[in-house]
Amino acid sequence: MNKNRVLQRFIVLEGLDGSGTTTQMNELDKRLKEAGQVSHITCEPTEHEIGQFIRQVLLGDARTDPRTLAYLFAADRNEHLYRKPGGICSRVEEGQIVISDRYLFSSLAYQSGKCGFDFVFSLNKDFPLPEHLVFLEVSPETCQERLKMRTKKELYDDMAEQERILSWYKKGMSIFKNSEMRIHIVSGENDQAKIAENIWRAVKPLPIK
Repeated sequence: MNKNRVLQRFIVLEGLDGSGTTTQMNELDKRLKEAGQVSHITCEPTEHEIGQFIRQVLLGDARTDPRTLAYLFAADRNEHLYRKPGGICSRVEEGQIVISDRYLFSSLAYQSGKCGFDFVFSLNKDFPLPEHLVFLEVSPETCQERLKMRTKKELYDDMAEQERILSWYKKGMSIFKNSEMRIHIVSGENDQAKIAENIWRAVKPLPIK
């Protein structure tokens, strides 16, 4: 992946299922708006047609070959970035700050186990990097406790799978450690307010009004 191809004003939150990425995305969005910034929150899989089908697969309501699922995630990501109007690229070009709950790093982490890291990377290597990648570091044990609140388990929720996913996350981030993307490892074991404050400090280099 071209290490210089970074989308300014694009922030991605990543972590294991149950790490709190959605909660912290909403908190960061709130802080940015309070600071007078135009910001937009989004997620992957998206709410578009491909993303909706992916959600069915994750919930066990539809089935597909693991490699097909990897292709679908990449297709959904392409739509997420380049869809007009409203895609990530269009929004950052307009001066908005876009915060996404998950991005290509999730594909590398969640799909490498069944498809192979090199295959998943090949599907995602041409996508731009965010300006900031915030990884919420939470132990698989803590995540398992939090996931007990879910009414329906998803494809990757069991403990052994979470441990494998964490190792793929670490490998994925190591590939980009020398890129122009800023990588922030933030403990997700603290209380929500403390986590939010640490994330806010991490992304403050943004041109916040």
